[in-house]
Amino acid sequence: MEKPSFVRSGGMVKLPIGFRFHPTDEELVVHYLKRKALSFPLPASVIPEFNVFLTNPWDLPGDVKERRYFFGSGKGFGNKCRRVTGCGYWKAIGKDIQIVASGSSRAVGMKRTLVFYEGKLGAGTRTQWVMHEYRLVGLGTAPSSTQVQGGIVLNLELW
Repeated sequence: MEKPSFVRSGGMVKLPIGFRFHPTDEELVVHYLKRKALSFPLPASVIPEFNVFLTNPWDLPGDVKERRYFFGSGKGFGNKCRRVTGCGYWKAIGKDIQIVASGSSRAVGMKRTLVFYEGKLGAGTRTQWVMHEYRLVGLGTAPSSTQVQGGIVLNLELW
């Protein structure tokens, strides 16, 4: 089965050979996720919308040798989010990391690391698939449970 392409007419842009999309955590949250949540134009249409939690990581669109980014739904973010695919599940590891705006102490987002396990929920085998899940936080100086509507950004990589 052929994987879907990111390049669509009127959708994603086709990037020149050699171009690498490699934003910092702050750039990803401020210039892409926040703008997407507020329905502002994005600097470039390089992050497709895709529900990664319904698809096994090896079946997701894009080159498995490169980092891949997706916009996903923010519904159920946190411990209550269902992250089970056909062959396994995503499990959060470690603590969430606060993303702070440059030159200030203001939190702009949070980053969570997840690892893919093959097998049944709770009894799977850890794989080398890692995903970073980004979400916006409130506009105060400390992380807030208040989320701006518009979803999350998912950064998938293979260790």
